[in-house]
Amino acid sequence: MIYLNNDTICAVSTPQGRGGIAVIRVSGPQALDIVQQRWQGMPLTGMKTHTVHLGQLLDSKGEILDQVILTIYRTPNSFTGEDVVELACHGSTWIQQQVIQTLIDTGCRHATAGEFTRRAFANGRMDLSQAEAVADVIEAQSRAAHHVAMSQMRGRYSDELKGLRDKLLHFTALMELELDFSEEDVTFADRGEVTALARDIHALISRLADSYRDGNAIRNGVPVAIVGQTNAGKSTLLNALLRDDRALVSDIHGTTRDTIEDTVVMGGTLFRFIDTAGIRQSSDTVERMGIERTWQAIDKSNIVLWVVDVTSADTSMIHDILDRCEGKRLIAVLNKTDLDDDVAARSELSDLLPEGTPVVAISAKSEADVEALRSLIVETVALPEVDSDAVFVTNARHYQALTHARDAIARAIDGLDSGLSGDLLDQDIRECLHWLGEITGEITTDNILGEIFAHFCIGK
Repeated sequence: MIYLNNDTICAVSTPQGRGGIAVIRVSGPQALDIVQQRWQGMPLTGMKTHTVHLGQLLDSKGEILDQVILTIYRTPNSFTGEDVVELACHGSTWIQQQVIQTLIDTGCRHATAGEFTRRAFANGRMDLSQAEAVADVIEAQSRAAHHVAMSQMRGRYSDELKGLRDKLLHFTALMELELDFSEEDVTFADRGEVTALARDIHALISRLADSYRDGNAIRNGVPVAIVGQTNAGKSTLLNALLRDDRALVSDIHGTTRDTIEDTVVMGGTLFRFIDTAGIRQSSDTVERMGIERTWQAIDKSNIVLWVVDVTSADTSMIHDILDRCEGKRLIAVLNKTDLDDDVAARSELSDLLPEGTPVVAISAKSEADVEALRSLIVETVALPEVDSDAVFVTNARHYQALTHARDAIARAIDGLDSGLSGDLLDQDIRECLHWLGEITGEITTDNILGEIFAHFCIGK
């Protein structure tokens, strides 16, 4: 159990600004007593948990501040595991400020970022991976990201980790029995059975770790770099894909000097499009810095849209671009077909591309065939179907811990193959357990928790 003080905390849990209503959450050992002092209505002592009541909230002077709806959640059956009161007041910014100030004057402390969820974790209402999923649910920008976050928050990912932990504990028990009876003629499990168990554990950890590539793309958006030479129409294409005038468009070569990034949901998946500086030989220091960022954007992308101006068909930089795109999903976009629809020239360009490279001819300016490009991008990313039970690793911290756990179980398998003694094998298994425990929060520090919950919004 991590240390938390016994303060009663409060915060606005709805977004900042004026709205129809605002919800103020109060949690802690004195939540009921503090609210009762400012409440005019049915006494809180007579209220059952998970019930809703109409009443009036008084300010510090005893004057009516607002008519509110009060919802009560009694410990331990609340989000935080503590007594919780939620007050739904009118959404005036002034009223929200006054309600918070009144609660603070009566004995509350303003909550820090993520403090309600941190208390839920500390009180055993959820493990750390579920707590992190709360933030992911709030931040989800696509159907797929929402499904993955909800699955994690509901404990599907935790169940996978619990199954792994049980297998590892069974492995440890077998090793300890072997040590305890090493001098006696007793066999509890032969090395073949133990090795099979270890390989099964390795396969399960690998499956979770390998899901990070798709999971990260689902959560943060599939990075798509739009690259090509100057004045090929990259910025116009970005605007067409986003259906918004996001990037400055000009006939002047080298207009884009830096990367421009924005997101859009297509086919239920979030894509992160990165417009880049045109690639060409340049002596301009600032432009060369922009081109270097173009190469970096390619390195970080999953998909590369190589935009070619069919009116000029300049292929002088093709080898530089193709070399950098090796291992990426490349789509050749032959642009400006509204100005030149020379099929033979387009065929010649296609012959220079690696075999199997998808080619689509468009006019970004008139948006002709841009919809076909959108469909091709969705098809190219080939993310798996995601439902509410899907388990994907979406968190870099989890991926790092799983990688360490996989290394540890791999060492144990090597040890089994080479006849290593049980006490040495046990060290690797315990290290594997350690890394899985870091994901769920069984093994953690206040520094790690502080870093995780600092990224939450206040009020959650």
